[in-house]
Amino acid sequence: MTDPAHYRVGYEINPWMTPRLWGADPLGHACAARRAWDELKRALETAGARVRVIAGARGQPDMVFAANAAVVLDRRALPARFRHPERSGEEVAYLSAFEALRCAGVLDEVAQIDDVVQEGAGDAIWDRRRGLFWTGFGPRSDRAAAEVISGWFGRPAVALELADPRYYHLDTCLLPLPGGEVVHYPPAFTAAGLRRLRSEVPGDLLIEASAADAVAFAVNAVALGERVIMARGAPGLCQRLAGRGYRVTQLDLAPFLMAGGAAFCMTLRLDLTSAPTRFAALAMSDQRSCP
Repeated sequence: MTDPAHYRVGYEINPWMTPRLWGADPLGHACAARRAWDELKRALETAGARVRVIAGARGQPDMVFAANAAVVLDRRALPARFRHPERSGEEVAYLSAFEALRCAGVLDEVAQIDDVVQEGAGDAIWDRRRGLFWTGFGPRSDRAAAEVISGWFGRPAVALELADPRYYHLDTCLLPLPGGEVVHYPPAFTAAGLRRLRSEVPGDLLIEASAADAVAFAVNAVALGERVIMARGAPGLCQRLAGRGYRVTQLDLAPFLMAGGAAFCMTLRLDLTSAPTRFAALAMSDQRSCP
């Protein structure tokens, strides 16, 4: 997770962002954001996670959405390339943070993605049950990013086209669960994207989120075993998940919904693993040595 000290809503790069609303009470919203961030961190730790916190960078308020920092699998990290100039300053800060994690022994390899726009785990979600990445493209990441991710990690990547600017990253409308179920919000996808999803996942494992679930950012959740941590406001989806054996924790993450993010956006899993595989060689920037 990224410390929220520099978080605010000061520009508009998605339909949820309302700088005028934030500006009406910046101190009050910042305090509420800190409380919400602390509550999410506690919930993750209660669920058994060990949380590493990196510092945010001044002038980079969206660094708090750590899922966008990189794609991580098998102790390898591929830091993001952002589409909007408002977020491009995060790239250097995140690359430095990942290099520090490599030097600390948390990661084995860090390589900067080249030539394509790809916004981290927000548009590349690992589905351990299927051994593949679900990748989103359209609003924020390039279609070609799926091939780069697949080649770098040596695992399949299934590209799904997004259709609604409100659900600009895949993690806002798709949630693979440990039991093999996939929560999704169908209107967020193009017809072709939805067909591809349905061709990969049996119907009995597809859970359709409602418009109310999507607006509440409940699909943007963190699944840790049987526990699912999500933003408050989707009782129907909570009941459906409970019926499948999941224990749901709902949190008030309203200060972050103001920027178009929630629980999944605010975290990046570093413990994701797959079966051993041969990795394809791609042209990536050289690793730097540790001091």
